[in-house]
Amino acid sequence: MTDLSRLSLNTATTKALTLAEAVDVAAEAGLGAVGLWRDRVAEAGLENAATIVADAGLRVSSLCRGGFLTAADESGQSEALGDNRVAIVEAATLGTSELVMVVGGLPAATTPGGPALPDGDKDIVAARTRVANRIAELAPFAAEHGVRLVLEPLHPIFAADRAVLSTLGQCLDLAAEFPPEQVGVVVDTYHVWWDPTLREQIARAGREGRIASYQVCDWILPLAADPLLSRGFMGDGYIDFPTITRWVHEAGYAGDVEVEIFNQEIWDAPGAETVATMAERYSRLVQPYL
Repeated sequence: MTDLSRLSLNTATTKALTLAEAVDVAAEAGLGAVGLWRDRVAEAGLENAATIVADAGLRVSSLCRGGFLTAADESGQSEALGDNRVAIVEAATLGTSELVMVVGGLPAATTPGGPALPDGDKDIVAARTRVANRIAELAPFAAEHGVRLVLEPLHPIFAADRAVLSTLGQCLDLAAEFPPEQVGVVVDTYHVWWDPTLREQIARAGREGRIASYQVCDWILPLAADPLLSRGFMGDGYIDFPTITRWVHEAGYAGDVEVEIFNQEIWDAPGAETVATMAERYSRLVQPYL
């Protein structure tokens, strides 16, 4: 039988399920962990969410998401810092040391996916500087709670509204200012598969002890009207999972492997069917190369 002990269901993959329902289908399928999104945790209640996962015998592989640190105004910066401190406490309460950080896009974008403000701040260099400064403010607080801030590079098509960090190398450069137990990175195949320096950057992340999470899903075409939803099961698209997984393994990563898929058709399918498919794809395309 395939060993699914390192496989984690990210609750974004089964968006229609409550936290309790997602935990149930993950446990019934023999998975070892779940990756939680804060909206599902909020619906269940923080303490109750922690109990639900623990009672099912599962780990929390990560909490998503913190971040959105690029506001240029003082009130926006203060609000972001406050929300991230709350997220850090949530991660610690849930029993995970990994808080995934989607760092935020340009202030010119009013909300993720929203229209640009004609007079909005479009200085991407300054936005990246603000991210570094906010991480420096949050890292000591996170360390006090045993939580690591995990920088996630997003594909460049999301630089305007979601993440001004687009490559693993950019994230590692920012993280280099901090101990690896305070700031790490996530290797998300959907976002980094295209990077011509990916092998070298994964190896670097391994040497520096910064790989905090490995997330997998495929890049499918044609792109959806909202590119964020152009994710599929491993094997449905263009990503070479055996090769990237070997690189991650060679870099020394031995943690959980999260399947995180945004796709309306998959959200509409029964949760147990979704988990069964992702487990089968994991067993063929990922697990043998770990």
